Amino acid sequence: MSHALRMPLTASRLQWERDGLDWPHRAHSRHVLAGGLHWHVQVAGEGPVLLLLHGTGASSHSMAGLLPLLTGRYTVVVPDLPGHAFTEALPGAPSLPAMSRALAALLAVLGLAPPALVAGHSAGAAIGAQLVLDGHAPARALVSINGALLPFDGLAGLLFAPLARLVGGGPMLPRLVSRLVARQARDPRAMQRLVDGTGSRVPPASAALYARLVQSPAHVAGALAMMSHWDLRPLAEALPRLPAPLWLLASDGDRMVPPAQAQALARRLPQARCVPLPGTGHLAHEEQPSQVAALITRAWDGG
Repeated sequence: MSHALRMPLTASRLQWERDGLDWPHRAHSRHVLAGGLHWHVQVAGEGPVLLLLHGTGASSHSMAGLLPLLTGRYTVVVPDLPGHAFTEALPGAPSLPAMSRALAALLAVLGLAPPALVAGHSAGAAIGAQLVLDGHAPARALVSINGALLPFDGLAGLLFAPLARLVGGGPMLPRLVSRLVARQARDPRAMQRLVDGTGSRVPPASAALYARLVQSPAHVAGALAMMSHWDLRPLAEALPRLPAPLWLLASDGDRMVPPAQAQALARRLPQARCVPLPGTGHLAHEEQPSQVAALITRAWDGG
């Protein structure tokens, strides 16, 4: 077995003093202790609090293009989710309710007003919805950017859920898998296939940061743990009770969350509206940050 596979998991974590030297908007970064976790979070701007939540396997860097476009009107809060990038993993199961409670603890420690607007990408949209439903974010609106809000259907659901639970089920297997994934990510061709699989073309600087993240076994383990405890059925049942308008931004080129999911939700929920994002993929907020920022502001203004 190689030295890389024998390396302790703690040694595989990203280090801010080394890996964060060129982090986007580093000047706005804070490192705080909240809910028993050490968090990395960026806070910038003035005005009503806008919480931006990245998706599984990403980090605060995914919102780098949006941040400067929104700080003129909002106090923008962008955390690394637990187990991702520079934020510690939850000690227990990183389920949706657990993520919601952890974020509530972070927001309390930051000493800001409760979020008046929440925008989340992919799995971050599900966490945002849970946060609003739990009463931790009395938001005027929830913006879902290619949100993963419904359980997987068909063959994908039959295969994905058991595989994710298998990977997250024991102490050794997720460590081994995360190291193997991190080793594979050193191949630029593998990383290009990963980005291509989203249907998006992201800026080179962002692609390089995704490669850095995926080369960290601890980050990969955090993403796998989150997926292994992901049960969207209770959320799907609760969405009709969402006490805020739901803006469903849907990309026609998304290869990960089909736009048909947003369209189905818009037909089902009276408080939801589907807004197409033509010519973009799953990472639309990185491809077209100006368009997405404008839609976030439209949601705040009530459309």
